[in-house]
Amino acid sequence: MTFKFKQFSVSQAQSAMKIGTDNVLLGAWTPIDNFPQNILDVGAGTGILALMLAQRTQAEIIDAVEIDEKAYIECTENFEDSPWADRLFCYFASFQEFVAEMQDEKYDLIVSNPPFYTSDYQTDSKSRNKARFENSLPFKTLIEGVASLLSDEGVFSVIVPFAEEENFVQLASEKGLFPRKITRVKGNANAEVKRSLIAFDRKSEVCIFDLLIIEKERNIYTDSYTELTKDFYLKM
Repeated sequence: MTFKFKQFSVSQAQSAMKIGTDNVLLGAWTPIDNFPQNILDVGAGTGILALMLAQRTQAEIIDAVEIDEKAYIECTENFEDSPWADRLFCYFASFQEFVAEMQDEKYDLIVSNPPFYTSDYQTDSKSRNKARFENSLPFKTLIEGVASLLSDEGVFSVIVPFAEEENFVQLASEKGLFPRKITRVKGNANAEVKRSLIAFDRKSEVCIFDLLIIEKERNIYTDSYTELTKDFYLKM
């Protein structure tokens, strides 16, 4: 099972978490105005975020960390098959292990599409549970690790459920990470806000808020969503 983008393809047969709108949104939306030279993708899955940022930036080092062995192998293969194989590397480890090992490293940009759900939502698939549920990588653990690895001028970019936005921002602020931009995402004009894209840094005192609507109607995309994703989707 391969997902083809304009400049690269992603195999997703082994990864528990398949490519979805959340990943593409985050990869396309993430601010790169600090011209990151080294990037970290936490919980890489297929490697889609790292690959999108390899396309968008000139970063010399793009690291990824993945705890699931099958996903790690597939991510590594996706990196090797991409036009940017010399810039991409995936580590097979938990984020906690990675932080302990790499504590002297600093990244200009850290991205993550973290697990969303609590144990109330667990399924019969162990790999999907590990990939998707909060007990695999609690927000607090993610934020603590990011705070340790982010450079002074660095940016941390994440997508979370809108219902978790306030909690996530509070946890981040306790570790000295402050929101600089929040984009709330709706499927269509009449839908409720479902996701929050949040960019943090160490210095922002003012946060810019905006709204992104994905569809005008079923399978007809808004101009803003098309503009955001046109460098990636084949049919945009």
